[in-house]
Amino acid sequence: MKKHFLLFSLVSLFIHLGGQDLTTQSLEIGVEEKLNEYIPLDAYVFNIEGDTVYLRDLYNKPTILNFVYYRCPGICSPLMDGLAEVIDKSDLVIGEDYQALTISFDPRESSMLAERKKKNYQNLMEKSEQASKGWTFYTSDSANIARLTDAVGFRYKAVGNDFIHSATLVITSPDGKITRYMNGIYFLPFELKMSILDANEGKSGPTINKVLQYCYSYDPEGQEYVLNITKITGTLIIFIGLIVFLVLVFAKRKKTT
Repeated sequence: MKKHFLLFSLVSLFIHLGGQDLTTQSLEIGVEEKLNEYIPLDAYVFNIEGDTVYLRDLYNKPTILNFVYYRCPGICSPLMDGLAEVIDKSDLVIGEDYQALTISFDPRESSMLAERKKKNYQNLMEKSEQASKGWTFYTSDSANIARLTDAVGFRYKAVGNDFIHSATLVITSPDGKITRYMNGIYFLPFELKMSILDANEGKSGPTINKVLQYCYSYDPEGQEYVLNITKITGTLIIFIGLIVFLVLVFAKRKKTT
């Protein structure tokens, strides 16, 4: 009886240590997934000309929502690099099969800054002409930014003039339904294609790379994601300890029988 209780305690501890951090982190900084919920299409953004545009007027196809801030010295540029790369590699046509909306979550940023960022990426891409129509850049005010980021579960924190935040793409259906999250800064063309095709039919799918959120932590000084050796090592030690314990228990039981 004591052996079973100890085994249960070890398993519970392992699950607790592995799961608690993800839950806590996702609620404060990161992504709280809200699959099958809808973004507020009555929210508005400002295009690179400074005009007010309602999301309901932009939505007519599967859409990638990408929240960044254009002055970001850290992960935003690698995230947009990854998006640009997968757009170039995909056999889907951006602007026809799907679109991407990059929205700054910093209300202090201007439409001029958004236009500059758009031109930078457009000039670097192989599918430059397609991207000029299908990948658009926006800013907005604090109220609409809060509505949009809350709707998709995008959590960030201001630190001085910068922000701590995660890197993610939010895939939505033509009517604004959240169907998938793609986390990280590198995306497979096949993963993007399946996400877009599912979104077009309103089908939601799980996030494959959640484990990366556990293995990596944000370094505010270096303004980048780094491998959390302490967390991984601690988890491995507990896991190995559990395996050794099970081996000893079953070996002893085998001898007694």
